Amino acid sequence: MSEQRYGEHVVVRRHGHIAELVLDRPKAMNAVSTQMAASLAEATGALAEDASARVVVITSSHDRAFCVGADLKERNSFTDDDLRRSRPGSRAAYGGVLELPMPAIAAVHGFALGGGYEIALSCDVIVADATAVVGLPEVSVGVIPGGGGTQLLPRRVGAARAAELVFSARRVEAAEALRLGMVDELVEDARTGALALAERMAGNSPVGLRAAKRALRLGWGQGFAAGLELEDAAWRTTAFSGDRAEGVAAFNEKRTPEWPGV
Repeated sequence: MSEQRYGEHVVVRRHGHIAELVLDRPKAMNAVSTQMAASLAEATGALAEDASARVVVITSSHDRAFCVGADLKERNSFTDDDLRRSRPGSRAAYGGVLELPMPAIAAVHGFALGGGYEIALSCDVIVADATAVVGLPEVSVGVIPGGGGTQLLPRRVGAARAAELVFSARRVEAAEALRLGMVDELVEDARTGALALAERMAGNSPVGLRAAKRALRLGWGQGFAAGLELEDAAWRTTAFSGDRAEGVAAFNEKRTPEWPGV
């Protein structure tokens, strides 16, 4: 297993074709400071360019929190100009997770609140354990979810339910979060479960995984006909690839594919 650190607070560990991105600011329960946001943007940017990474799993080094959102102690010291200057960095951090071209899984253990839950929402799948507590409480401190939450949560739970959750600022525990669709799976241990799911995903065609994600993501908000055109374009990416040829050959020869990734 190899490891690379981005700044003080983000670590990427490689498990073969799986990249585990670890939020590593335990003394602050992984609150996202300006520095941590820059590190997250850098790490996700590097992963986006890494053709050997088939799946990304986002985990936490803290035993009671995935991420508690923005660093409000830092924000309390900001002038208005400081806050304006920090905004592009914040958007780059959350956008970096959202724009990962390969499947991304959040492993939520403990608190995932505000920007922390928005990091999870920016992933394709959220795996949680019984300790998970999620929510978007930003209106309780005078702001709104600004890391994609107002757009991503309704896509999961519907507009009316998202409105109730955002306007009430309430925290939702694991069992209710699963019932509402705020998380996708409840497992005994979030990190172990997420890595196991990533292992299953990573056994599939890397070309297929990225093309399928592209069709799923770009199809959001499109009309049905437009969505089918996006799907067709993604299909063409795979249909004439080396992965497609290898996948068909391996199926017929009853063996495990050796994906060329092109």
